Amino acid sequence: MHKEADSKQATESISKPADKPSALAPFGNPVFRSLWMATLISNLGGLVQAVAAGWTMTTLTDSEHMVALVTASTTLPIMALSLLAGVLADNYDRRRIMMVAQTLMLVVSVGLTLATFFSVLTPWSLLVFTFLIGCGTALNNPSWQASVGDIVPREQVPAAVMANGMSFNLMRSVGPALGGLIIVAAGATAAFSLNAVSYLAMILALALWTRPPIERALPRERFGQAAAAGIRYVGLSPNLLRIILRGFLFGVTGVSVLALLPLVARDMLEGSASTYGFLLGLFGLGAVGGALNNARIRAAFNNETIVRTTFAGMALGVLLLSIAPNLPLAALALLICGACWVTTNALLNVSLQLSTPRWVVGRALSFYMTGNAGGMAAGSWIWGLIAEQHGLQNALLISAGTLILGSVIGYRLPLPEFDRLNLDPLNKFIEPTLAVQLTQRTGPIMVTVDFDIAEEDIPAFLDAMSARRRVRLRDGARRWSLLRDLETPNIWTEKYYVATWVEYIRHNQRRTVSDSGVSEQLHALHQGSEPPKVRRMIERQTLPKPVESPAKGFEEPRYQAPH
Repeated sequence: MHKEADSKQATESISKPADKPSALAPFGNPVFRSLWMATLISNLGGLVQAVAAGWTMTTLTDSEHMVALVTASTTLPIMALSLLAGVLADNYDRRRIMMVAQTLMLVVSVGLTLATFFSVLTPWSLLVFTFLIGCGTALNNPSWQASVGDIVPREQVPAAVMANGMSFNLMRSVGPALGGLIIVAAGATAAFSLNAVSYLAMILALALWTRPPIERALPRERFGQAAAAGIRYVGLSPNLLRIILRGFLFGVTGVSVLALLPLVARDMLEGSASTYGFLLGLFGLGAVGGALNNARIRAAFNNETIVRTTFAGMALGVLLLSIAPNLPLAALALLICGACWVTTNALLNVSLQLSTPRWVVGRALSFYMTGNAGGMAAGSWIWGLIAEQHGLQNALLISAGTLILGSVIGYRLPLPEFDRLNLDPLNKFIEPTLAVQLTQRTGPIMVTVDFDIAEEDIPAFLDAMSARRRVRLRDGARRWSLLRDLETPNIWTEKYYVATWVEYIRHNQRRTVSDSGVSEQLHALHQGSEPPKVRRMIERQTLPKPVESPAKGFEEPRYQAPH
């Protein structure tokens, strides 16, 4: 017997792992370990390239605005293309997508190296090259981050995400300094060529990853449908919206450090490319410290307390940097900023992944990346303009003030705790046997569910139905409504549509264990001796069709049912 609203479903589950896995637990997985090592090498090359690009721009132009746009040019593609990349990550082989992205970045990096070697690089062509590298990053990141949950168990996901952040920041502690030394010793061409070679490690690791093929019982969603499903799911998930908003705010307010650091090194500290690299290395060293202490911090405080504190800590670091008269104080400021940067971004990333079912996690991550990268791109442009018009120190002071506001916002929009919901598929849906022959694309399908509700239970029923509506629409239903029978007022009918039969199946397969709590509550309120009656109907409308007459040509339209 089909259970559209199954009273036997499990109640909402709260996952409470007895022990938090070690920060090194994901490294026991050989696939994660090899990809992590390849990412380490790729991150080294990317950071050397970032230093070279930022410093090269200072040699090509005196405009503070153009210097800040180097950071914006790498983050803008992430904002623009992440939804596309998220749809691809949820519907296609993630390993192949990453192979394409890494190859694209390799080709672009070779082009940047050649343009620099032959002295044909201009400020705008440099921005084009960094923009294209950002496009590769935008294509790669949702697939890579969504793959973490496929490679390691759920309880190891926080440690794996933090390990990925630590990979980047381990290289940030040495890569920028190395990049500065390479620029001083051999020029920007050598730095760009090192980055090009670094992509080979990731391409090789992906080629050796023998990922088992994914068996799909249903056809892939079309791109437009998949994008709309991702937008709908995130839009109807308040917890995800809060995470994305906080990521955007942190990107806008905190990116001032990275966007303006070349100018801090050149103008405030009167240094060279090696000074800039050294400062970026200190930022990375602080980030490594934050990553290593993250598990201990998460065990002691809730998510909102941590993020609110890191916003304030980042403000302190930016404030110190704005008044730093010498390198030691600037170093302290960057250590603080680095620790707060990685702690905030990693915690927001983990919160989003563990608050999202696997079927839509790539798209949810793409929205987070879009918000965070969009904030960073906008912030880089804003802080560059403010520095150009009002001075570098004033730009940093204003940034510190906005970070304090970002911390205060947490009192109104607190973050969720990511270990409270069981988002595993419920897997209780049984496709019914139909008396009418349908194809998977036949539709639209109308579904009704009848409930018998006592008068005194109506307030509780309406509250449960409000939650049911959000779940239905979030998982793909359309035109949801709740009806009450005027002649038998204890009968209430839930009604909704899905576009096709295959979308009806997909809709039911998206239900999670946590969602079953709503169904359990509704069944407890149902008074009938039988479970709520479910009807599935295909919508067919009678249409006017002209009927030909031998004498008059055409008669008035007669209503005829379609065959």
